[in-house]
Amino acid sequence: MQDNCFDIALEGGTLISMSAGTGIIDDAFIGIVGENIAKVCARKDSKCAAFQASESIDASGCIIMPGLVNTHTHLPMVCFRGMADDLSLMEWLTKHIWPAEMRFVNKKMVYDGAMLAMAEMILSGTTTFCDAYFYEDSIAEALSAAGMRAVVSQGFADFFMPDKKKADRMMAKARAFVERWQKHAPLITPAYFCHSPYTCSPSTLVTVKDAARESGIQYLIHLLENKDETDIILKRYGKKPVDHLLDLGVLDERTVAVHCNWLDQKDIDVFADLGVKVSHNPESSMKLAAGVAPVPAMLSKSLSVGIGTDGCASNNDMDMFREMDTTAKIHKVTSLDPTVMNAETVCQMATIGGAKVLGLDTFTGSIEEGKKADIIFLDMNQPHLTPLYNCYSQIVYAARGADVRTSIINGKIVMKDRRLTTIDVQAAMRNVRSVAADIMNHNVR
Repeated sequence: MQDNCFDIALEGGTLISMSAGTGIIDDAFIGIVGENIAKVCARKDSKCAAFQASESIDASGCIIMPGLVNTHTHLPMVCFRGMADDLSLMEWLTKHIWPAEMRFVNKKMVYDGAMLAMAEMILSGTTTFCDAYFYEDSIAEALSAAGMRAVVSQGFADFFMPDKKKADRMMAKARAFVERWQKHAPLITPAYFCHSPYTCSPSTLVTVKDAARESGIQYLIHLLENKDETDIILKRYGKKPVDHLLDLGVLDERTVAVHCNWLDQKDIDVFADLGVKVSHNPESSMKLAAGVAPVPAMLSKSLSVGIGTDGCASNNDMDMFREMDTTAKIHKVTSLDPTVMNAETVCQMATIGGAKVLGLDTFTGSIEEGKKADIIFLDMNQPHLTPLYNCYSQIVYAARGADVRTSIINGKIVMKDRRLTTIDVQAAMRNVRSVAADIMNHNVR
């Protein structure tokens, strides 16, 4: 193909590349060939002259930016959205969520929930996510149909595998899951997920981490979401949670710790030394009154920190623009310092920073020549986005997921002018309403 022949050409608009080498380009041009970004420049640049494209999209009046990276989700929990609100974390888990999961989670529920969750994410600007749940084969199948990019993590918790026979069977299924998706689905990156140090025994934590290392995949774990976790682990093992995991040997550069609301400076130093990554989920933690992660201190130690929504049972939505706004503001008010977590830093966490957390930054998270075409348009012709002085501030403090007009993932248009092209959103809502009706009929709420 000739240099100026593209499958898709994006013309006009203001490009926020999230690439140190490109920065911001007014009246931009982006040429896409297949899955990849082939050209990035200003339209006035001679390199963009006389191009040919199978499809051209006018982005005038838009901010063009990398698709958002949601570093922690439980997609099927959209089926529990609003079911058990205004409760403490442990009451929410033990009396409502876990009983509902034991009774209602199955392959069809997981698939149906994943489809609705992905529709919600595409409509609000997310192009890449990291999911952690059970029956992840069903999520991967839904993902293949929807055309999103994701790390898909098979979950482990001892209450789902109370004896060695069930644990061995679950691990065998998890290994088969990794083998199925690791080499044959370019948009899917399999991983393993241990629910937490208090729901997984030392043996489970080590066995799953050993399997993750053997397959060269990531290992995710909820960690220090709640203050009580420290007392639980101290009572059981005589150690604080991070020391417990450190002594078990499960912390390294392919470990992603989720929440981390109660990390202390010693814990942060351990993470920095070992390269442990962090997923920050402020809205979920606020709603459950679980705590606030010391993200500014993490960033000062050069930890890789991304942003996640968590599941819709504890957050209620998957809008990463709302999550960015909260990420910026919660640290300002808790530190009483309005200068911390500035808008550009938060944008980085939601794009290239999140991609680094998930190990995907070599091909997504920024708009650069040679990377995969994961791109969104924000329609700036909105009252709440007028006037425009600073793009980063507008994205973090004023934009909403509903402002996303067009989304491209891996070079494929998955939403154009607010219309999804890969998901029947009406069918997805009907299917989840059916799940909810079954839950209501059994008085689980």
